[in-house]
Amino acid sequence: MPIIGNIIKGFIDVRDKLADEDNPVESQRKVLINLIKTAKNTAFGKHYNFSDILDAENPSEAFAKSIPYFDYNRINEEWWQKIHDGQENVTWPGTPDYFALSSGTTGNTSKRIPVTDKMISSIRNAGIEQVYALSNFDLPSDFFEKGILMLGSSTHLEEVDGHEEGEISGISASNIPSWFRGYYKPGQDISEMDDWDEKVQKIAEQASEWDIGGLSGIPSWMELMLQKVIEYNKVDNIHEIWPNLQVYTSGGVAFGPYEKSFNALLGKPITVIDTYLASEGFIAFQKRPDNDSMALVTDGGIYFEFVPFEPDYIQQDGSLSDDAPSLTLSEVELDKDYVLIISTVSGAWRYLIGDTIAFTDIERAEIKITGRTKFFLNTVGSQLSVNKLDDALQHLQDEFSMKIPEYTLCAKRIDGEFYHCWYLGSEDKKDDKKLAAALDAYLKSANKNYKVARSKALEGVKVTTIDPSVFGDWNARNKKKGGQVKMERVMTEEKFEEWEAFVKGNQ
Repeated sequence: MPIIGNIIKGFIDVRDKLADEDNPVESQRKVLINLIKTAKNTAFGKHYNFSDILDAENPSEAFAKSIPYFDYNRINEEWWQKIHDGQENVTWPGTPDYFALSSGTTGNTSKRIPVTDKMISSIRNAGIEQVYALSNFDLPSDFFEKGILMLGSSTHLEEVDGHEEGEISGISASNIPSWFRGYYKPGQDISEMDDWDEKVQKIAEQASEWDIGGLSGIPSWMELMLQKVIEYNKVDNIHEIWPNLQVYTSGGVAFGPYEKSFNALLGKPITVIDTYLASEGFIAFQKRPDNDSMALVTDGGIYFEFVPFEPDYIQQDGSLSDDAPSLTLSEVELDKDYVLIISTVSGAWRYLIGDTIAFTDIERAEIKITGRTKFFLNTVGSQLSVNKLDDALQHLQDEFSMKIPEYTLCAKRIDGEFYHCWYLGSEDKKDDKKLAAALDAYLKSANKNYKVARSKALEGVKVTTIDPSVFGDWNARNKKKGGQVKMERVMTEEKFEEWEAFVKGNQ
């Protein structure tokens, strides 16, 4: 009988019933005021007159008018570089203890994003709130006695000029609460490994010794790890090794494209819970089982603003035009795409995180991620965001009964004409011309802008199916395996030329 599990589950259930329902709009007002008060005497706060913003009749409006938008390059060049030069109290009081390294999906060079003690605390608190929300998912008591395997970057952090550097998953894992360490797998020794293949091999070797109830990590790398465990232990599915596996906490990218290939590794259905943890903070997590939307963490260390995702406001490099309007949580509308802007307890201000979201429930502040500003395919007016591309891939998987865990594409000029050239990662062999025709037909029916583009400058669609492992090899060459690394869905023509040369060299 799971005595400890019953105690933990009972505590979570009682705590959830007693917890007051927060008002997200009011929570956000308090967060903004706290951020401005705390940072008003920093160099950034003095430069942008935070004291005047606090005295304003409408602080959120004054805040938006006083401070420009910052992407990483701008805030790093104008402000964060001063931290690296040894200055204190730059965009947040003191100096950060950590810097999160992130090349994300868009480049080889790592961004260095400050992570303060306040942010570590904010991430930890959001994680605890997520645990409390498990009471909504009707999990059995014995789940709370099982191990949780968190597949992230190395927890071995580099000491650099008085602070530590690593990817956010590694920083977070190195700061897990002491009470959680007994549940945490793969354990400190394996977690500190930098070499992805070595780490996965060790997990495969020790997997049969663990009783895993939950998994957490980016879908693409989680799949590769599960495949390795299955292969090494000579079983048909992961439940033959971990029969009590019941929950997978997904994050980093939309789970939809991976659903079929992921489920093929299971012996029985499990609960999939979406999370949104970025290098800049813990942004949102799924609280309810009846939909896949995520609730913004509105009472933590992040203040949110929302810019309508319209072509007129998006620059060629994915940044925002200076005149792009921003909305607060009280002003947004359902089912409209917004560029997400954040200000945080790590000293990011009106920061373009690079993601687009849409609200599915405004009262609960629930969202879904709809894409990336840099992966907005608008060449010749097709106006395709990542969520529309994901929907097209889901349609292909259903129509052709195939699994496509990875893809990328480019609007490429061929003999002076534009084509959407797709590379699909799949082990299922299908006719590429039929796949291209189905993709084209679906996008015409689902997106009026794409249909117009196809009648004008967009000549057609081309599809090339390749082994899914090529995508992982590409990431390994350009960045590294595992951790927070994600595949870019839309490439520039220059990057796509490199990609095609790489694919040709790996066939």
